[in-house]
Amino acid sequence: MQFVLSIRVIHLRFKKFFLATKIDTVIFDLGGVLIDWNPRYVYRTIFDTEEKIDWFFENVCTNEWNENQDAGYPLDKATEELVAKYPEWEKEIRAYYDRWVEMLGGSIQETVELLKVLKEKDHLRLFALTNWSHETFPVALQRFDFLHWFDGIVVSGEEKTRKPFPEFYKTLLQRHNINPSKAIFIDDNLRNVQGAEAVGINGIHFLNPQQLKEELKKWNIDVE
Repeated sequence: MQFVLSIRVIHLRFKKFFLATKIDTVIFDLGGVLIDWNPRYVYRTIFDTEEKIDWFFENVCTNEWNENQDAGYPLDKATEELVAKYPEWEKEIRAYYDRWVEMLGGSIQETVELLKVLKEKDHLRLFALTNWSHETFPVALQRFDFLHWFDGIVVSGEEKTRKPFPEFYKTLLQRHNINPSKAIFIDDNLRNVQGAEAVGINGIHFLNPQQLKEELKKWNIDVE
């Protein structure tokens, strides 16, 4: 019984602290949260089954390979190196960045509408922290007007590092004088959320726009 009561006290104290924290900054990931980016849009026109696409992404144009470019590695150099390694897949490899624009499926409108609501709150600052090549990000800036609503955007390709490495989050915090305990970071990749939490930023693992609304409400953020 003593143990149960102790756990209850700890829970109530944590809940009190949780609700008392005044959030003044919301940080968004972009791809998968506000922007529908998916390389399958291209490779579904190249391969005839999802299984073949899976194999190609697991063995040739891997996620690790793409993330290297997100961290600033030149697209042309990365492409030529991969073609040299897998010459039998040259056409498919070159399609990755030659047809990159086709991987942009549009905005995730319900999340964009939520961003607009938050933008109208005088007490909130809004930032974006994104794993994105500095060579392709200008395309997104031109295509999506809502990217200009942010008080600042930190792009991994420009910083030569990326999520979930601590220095990337710290760059945002230091550059914009953000108190991590008063900030929330939103990302569809749990690994990246955990990276934010490791440097003291509160995290929300994004699943869908409605779930995000409910999570923000728990932090007493008005989303209506």
